[in-house]
Amino acid sequence: MKNTWSLRNIILLTLISIICGIIFFATGFLYNAVSLALTPYGLAPLANDLLLGLWIMAAPLAGFIFKRPGAPLLAEVIGAIVEMFLGGQWGVETIISGIEQGIATELGFAATKYKHFDWLGVFATTISTTVITFIYDWFKSGYNAYSIHMLIILFIARFISIFIFGGVLSKLIANMLEKSHVIK
Repeated sequence: MKNTWSLRNIILLTLISIICGIIFFATGFLYNAVSLALTPYGLAPLANDLLLGLWIMAAPLAGFIFKRPGAPLLAEVIGAIVEMFLGGQWGVETIISGIEQGIATELGFAATKYKHFDWLGVFATTISTTVITFIYDWFKSGYNAYSIHMLIILFIARFISIFIFGGVLSKLIANMLEKSHVIK
């Protein structure tokens, strides 16, 4: 694990965060469409959990690329700021979510003592991010009002989304960047 940041790393982290911020912003439109489609079935809250993996991608991607404490949190917060400035529908609250999601991912890497940026790291960050963000939504989004059946559905959907987008896809992108020698 490296302790210093080169100018190249700072620029790469910023670019990744900006790209992810644009993805976060676009995910807002997808969220609205999915929420609208699920509303007649009483499943509108599921839209958030199905798409959450897209909203947390910056943190695990930065973790797998830079392999150092702070990179996931910084990337997620910068991405959230970009989403907010693009006109994201949740405004300043987006930054709070970015902080919470970045910390959740950091906890997954911290659980491995920042030594496993392999598939164990994928599972650790998926578990930590799923649990922490679910607890956050318990209070912020009123999940405490849902039935146990609905909570189980939401939790499983969240886990799968975070595993696919924040875990597997982020890891594969990081691997491709390493193979292309963009990362040294």
